[in-house]
Amino acid sequence: MNATLDQRARPLRDLRISVTDRCNFRCGYCMPKEIFGGDFAFLPRAELLSFEEIARLARLFAEQGVTKIRLTGGEPLLRRKLERLVEMLAGVDGIADIALTTNGALLAGKARTLADAGLTRVTVSLDALDDEVFGAINDVGFPVARVLAGIDAAAQAGLAPVKVNMVVKRGVNDHHLLPMADHFRRSAHILRFIEYMDVGSSNNWTLDDVFPAAEILRAIDASWPLHPLQPSYPGEVAKRHGYRDGAGEIGLIASVTQPFCGNCTRARISADGKLYTCLFAARGHDLRALLRGQAPDREIAERLSSIWGSRADRYSEARTPANARHPKVEMSYIGG
Repeated sequence: MNATLDQRARPLRDLRISVTDRCNFRCGYCMPKEIFGGDFAFLPRAELLSFEEIARLARLFAEQGVTKIRLTGGEPLLRRKLERLVEMLAGVDGIADIALTTNGALLAGKARTLADAGLTRVTVSLDALDDEVFGAINDVGFPVARVLAGIDAAAQAGLAPVKVNMVVKRGVNDHHLLPMADHFRRSAHILRFIEYMDVGSSNNWTLDDVFPAAEILRAIDASWPLHPLQPSYPGEVAKRHGYRDGAGEIGLIASVTQPFCGNCTRARISADGKLYTCLFAARGHDLRALLRGQAPDREIAERLSSIWGSRADRYSEARTPANARHPKVEMSYIGG
């Protein structure tokens, strides 16, 4: 079938599915503790999409051209028996790649089961190698060693290369760029540096907090010379650079200073079944109501095609200090 194109001729290829809005970390750039504290009202279980509902949507999205699915959260490994969902998604015709983004806290005990179920790739968030700095960022004192153990377990389970995401915030962890690069050189894993973004409305983002990708590149290149690499696939968000000495590669995700809206092929579904066509969107489209209202496949498929066909999102290209303060959906609600 012909791929559905949005208003900027971008096809729908990637689907990110949040399976929970809960997380066991309280990182300031995503779920600051002062907002997501002990009295915060997370989604009741009955409001979450069931695995069967997610699998049905995956099948309908695959018919629209989606080939890649990424499971996100919150922290997706908090969702019980996630491997069962992975197995269901692996059986969907047209889905060639099933990935997971996790903070790594529970990964060591679950990597093998997930890989056996059909998970193909994993991305782990790790913002520093120093326990004091990392513990302050995750704000629950979680140790680095347990995240590294999760990365090792994922690699041993065949989920390699593991991608490691470091969100860089000026004055918080920018002094850990080189230690992170040094640690993951020659490891076969791919370290990716992400500019601190204005996702959601609760992280008090300002442009002054952004450590630009160009500065990151200069800092690492000064210690270990780099050269640019071609994208691995059309629409890849990370700009790849290889170490000239053959010690692997890094990626730079520069949504703030080098927007990549023009090639964005990603849609996102929240844990309660709302479809978002941009990470920085203010509102979503309710798919759960269709699912639970016994809507036939054709009606849902037509709705998906209509939503994507109307899409004109280009927030990062149009970002200004003023619109950056506008209300947006929280990253913990729809995943990264």
